[in-house]
Amino acid sequence: MLYYLFEYLESQFRFPGASVFQFITFRAATAFMVSLLISSIYGKRIINFLRNQQVGETVRDLGLDGQNQKSGTPTMGGLIIIFATLIPVILFAKLENIYIVILIITTVWMGLIGFLDDYIKVFKKDKAGLKGKFKVLGQVGLGIIVGSMLYFNDGVTIKEQLPTTQRVVQENGRVKVFGEAHKSTKTTVPFFKNNELDYSKALSFLGKGYEAYGWIVFIFIVVFIVTGVSNGANLTDGIDGLAAGSSAIIVITLAVFAWVSGNIIFADYLDVMYIPNSGEMTVFILAFAGALIGFLWYNTFPAQVFMGDTGSLTIGGIIAVIAIAIRKELLLPILAGIFVVENLSVILQVTWFKYTRKRFGEGRRIFKMAPLHHHYQKESYHESKIVVRFWIVGILLAVLAIVTLKLR
Repeated sequence: MLYYLFEYLESQFRFPGASVFQFITFRAATAFMVSLLISSIYGKRIINFLRNQQVGETVRDLGLDGQNQKSGTPTMGGLIIIFATLIPVILFAKLENIYIVILIITTVWMGLIGFLDDYIKVFKKDKAGLKGKFKVLGQVGLGIIVGSMLYFNDGVTIKEQLPTTQRVVQENGRVKVFGEAHKSTKTTVPFFKNNELDYSKALSFLGKGYEAYGWIVFIFIVVFIVTGVSNGANLTDGIDGLAAGSSAIIVITLAVFAWVSGNIIFADYLDVMYIPNSGEMTVFILAFAGALIGFLWYNTFPAQVFMGDTGSLTIGGIIAVIAIAIRKELLLPILAGIFVVENLSVILQVTWFKYTRKRFGEGRRIFKMAPLHHHYQKESYHESKIVVRFWIVGILLAVLAIVTLKLR
């Protein structure tokens, strides 16, 4: 909204300083600061409201140290993250930008699923919450919507670099490096020199014209990634500050990729896929990062509020959609390695337990408890130490992800 106001003031009255709102970097930095202030200052009011409404966490007895002290801590704190993200986005982003529209839909959609799950747990006193099949159905539904918008909307395009022999000097004196904008199902493959993969080629066995059905593969990939990452974030939210801190590291890294991918000069210099208009996502991403960091003010040990599924499912959904939109989803196993490991630890634990019970008549475990952070709690590590060490690993993975810009 403020973007359009200052755009009008600049065009009609040459208002001093109004042109600064044309710069993505300025609006993104301002959105970050505003979201940080909203989540850290007004977050306390939301926590008090949740406490007054007796929206407290019911903690299952897992035999972990300090677990009982957390019972009654306000949950649904993900509302802080959602409001602190959406308010600056509405103020500073170009709301007609297709990528911003998709991210707002993702935030509201996943927030509603998570809120419904938390509501059932807290007010209906059903510890199971929303049934798993309905959660998955909601995630699949979002994946279909996002995949369809990214594939069919005319505003989602890429520009590919022209061969050196085809580059010409334009009237403005600049060399035309990129071709015309066009629809594509290509994505980026890390660590490879010719690092592009076209999803539609999976249907090349259909013969001539197979590209017309590329949307089937693309939407399936989107559904898979959205479901996997949102569940990974959900599993990571098990101890104070782990999910919010790890997510903030991932999100800030994605902001770098989004800005580079949407900037024609840096896309050319770093030889990465140029995605017109994707740079606007930087405003949303930094608003989201500010909300996560502000939330940590109250969520670090000992937590004054838990994000609940309202927050964790939303976080995972947003991260997945951002990565897909900037064609960096194949980097997620590295960048979101914490989520991947947490997910794998549960899958391995359950699979091995069922296999050994069937084979030997007694279920055996790989870890003392899954997800992985609970294993270290069983090893008598304090949860603050576990969280900080997971953050350090997350930072190393983020640096490695950024290095892939040139490491091929």
